[in-house]
Amino acid sequence: MTIDNHNGSINITETVFANIVGHVANSCYGVVGMAAKSATDGLVSLLKKDHYEKGVQILQEEDGVVVEMHIVVLYGVNLPAVTRSIAKEIKYNVEQMTGFNVKKVNVHIDGIKTV
Repeated sequence: MTIDNHNGSINITETVFANIVGHVANSCYGVVGMAAKSATDGLVSLLKKDHYEKGVQILQEEDGVVVEMHIVVLYGVNLPAVTRSIAKEIKYNVEQMTGFNVKKVNVHIDGIKTV
């Protein structure tokens, strides 16, 4: 993905976006980790820090980007509150770090983990 400004062009890979999203999401209350769903058997697995791109998809549109992400949360947390918090934090951090406008953040809860 490329953004142009008065200094030139900046190219940012989807992996960098995924790492930003993954680190921000994991710092939010109630989030256990990023999730990846196996296409063959439908099982959900937690991703390690170096594989966040499997749980995040960035869609570039004319007027910004759309972030699709999959997470696992702790049992007992308020799901709407957690997803609102994650979406707000991701929008703010991605816009501050990259300069891209974040149009929408779609948070998919793929699993709940008990303590």
